[in-house]
Amino acid sequence: MATPTVVLLPVWGTGHLMSMLEAGKRLLRRRGRALSLTVLVMRPPTEQLASEVAGHISREEASGLDICFIQLPAVAPPVDHVGIEEFVSRFVLLHAPHVRAAISGLACPVAALVIDFFCTTLLDVSRELAVPAYVYFTSNAAMLALFLHLPVLHEEVTVEFEEMEGMVDVPGLPPVPPSSLPLPLMDKKNPNYTWFVYHGRRFMETDGIIVNTAAELEQRVIAAIADGRCTHGVRAPTIYPIGPVISFNPPTNQPHECVRWLGTQPPASVVLLCFGSGGFFTAPQAHEIARGLEHSGHRFLWVLRGPPVPGGRKPTDANLEELLPDGFLERTKDKGLVWPTIAPQKEILAHSAVGGFVTHGGWNSVLESLWFGVPMAPWPLYAEQHLNAFVLVAGMGVAVAMKVDRKRKNFVEAAELERVVKTLMGGGEEGWKAREKAMEMKAACRMAVEEGGSSYCALQRLSEELYKGAAVEVKK
Repeated sequence: MATPTVVLLPVWGTGHLMSMLEAGKRLLRRRGRALSLTVLVMRPPTEQLASEVAGHISREEASGLDICFIQLPAVAPPVDHVGIEEFVSRFVLLHAPHVRAAISGLACPVAALVIDFFCTTLLDVSRELAVPAYVYFTSNAAMLALFLHLPVLHEEVTVEFEEMEGMVDVPGLPPVPPSSLPLPLMDKKNPNYTWFVYHGRRFMETDGIIVNTAAELEQRVIAAIADGRCTHGVRAPTIYPIGPVISFNPPTNQPHECVRWLGTQPPASVVLLCFGSGGFFTAPQAHEIARGLEHSGHRFLWVLRGPPVPGGRKPTDANLEELLPDGFLERTKDKGLVWPTIAPQKEILAHSAVGGFVTHGGWNSVLESLWFGVPMAPWPLYAEQHLNAFVLVAGMGVAVAMKVDRKRKNFVEAAELERVVKTLMGGGEEGWKAREKAMEMKAACRMAVEEGGSSYCALQRLSEELYKGAAVEVKK
C-alpha cells in the first residue's frame, strides 16, 4: 500500500505556515508509522507575501523529506472586508472547490486533513470526502480556551465586553480583564467578532485540535478544555499539546553581527527589544523607547523596524535618522545596538548575554524565549497578544507587566519602559521571580519534547490516530 499522507492546509503568514510545517515534519520523524506530508498552498493575496512563501517552500523542498507541495489555483481575494480576520476567513472559503479537487486527486491514502484555525470553513470539504479533520492551533491553550468558550460568552454577555462589570470568565484562566481580550472582540457588531464566534463553534466538529504548547506550561487551561468546562459540559475534541514547536536553522560559519556584538557583553546584561515580523514604530513611539532605554542605564539590543510603505502591511528597514532622537546613537554607543532590519531572534535569545526580552508577545516568540529561559516584558501590538501578555504575567509568572495604552494604539511612555527594563534586568523581587519561573519553564519545555515527555507522547498518540484515519477511503 502507498504511504498514507497527511494533508496540511496552512495560511500564508510566516508564524502560521512555518509552525505547521515544523509540526508536520515532527510527524514524519515518528518511529513505527510511515506517513508522508502533502501541503496545499494557497497563493497569498500580495506579491510580497507570495515571494516569501515561495522562498519557504524552496527551502523545504530541498530538505529531502517526504513532503509534496501542491499549488492551489489562485482566487480573487475579497475587497469588501472590514479586518484581517474576516478577510482571511472569506479568502480561505473561496478555495473550497480547489481543496476538494486536490484531495480527491491524490493517489495515496489520506490519513487526515490538518487545517489552520482560520480555515474551519473547509471542514465541510473534509466531511464530504469522509476525511478526518484536525485543527492546528498556532497560538496557546489560553487562546484556544477563549475561542471554545466564546459561543457561550456570546450568549451570556449581552453588552460589549468593555462595558461589563468585573472580569471575563474563561475556564482554566485567572479572571481576565476585558482590556486583555483580542481587539476584534471589542465590537460585537464587527464581522471580525462574528468570525471569531464562528471558528470557536466549528472547532467542536473536528477530530482533534493540535496545540503548539506543552502540558506543563498550561496545565489548568488544558484540563478545563478537556473536561468540557469551556464548552458548557460538552466534551471538546481531543487536545494534542505537542509544543514547543520551534524550528532551528543549522549554525552558520559566520555569526550574525548582532550575535557577534553580544559576544562582547557581560552575561545576562542585555535586554532585547524585538517585535516580530509585523511590529514597527513611528518616530513619536521610537523616541519614547529611546529615552526609556537611555534612562534605564541598561545594555540593550533593539531591533527597530519602520512603518510599511503606503498600501503595504510589512514593516520596512528603519531609517534611524528619522526615527531616533538626535545624538541617541552616539550617547549609547558603549551600551546599546540598534539594528534596523530583520535579526535572528532565536540565535540572539540563545546567547548568554541576553537577560531579558521586551516582546510583542506573539506566541512563537514567547515559546522561543521560554525555550532559552529568558524572562519577558510583553508589549502587545495586535492579534491575540494582549491575552498572551495577561497569561505570561498572571498565569505563568514569567513576565513583568507593562502599562500599554491601548486607546493610543498601544503607546508606552518612556518612564514606563524605563521602569520595566529596570525591574526586568535589575534584580528586584518581581524581576527575580520572573527569571526563576522562566528557567523552570525552560526545563519543562525541553523535557516535554524529549522521548517520554508529555509533548513527545501527545505527538505519538496523534500519529497513531492519523494512521488509523488512512484506512478510510476518500470519497471521489
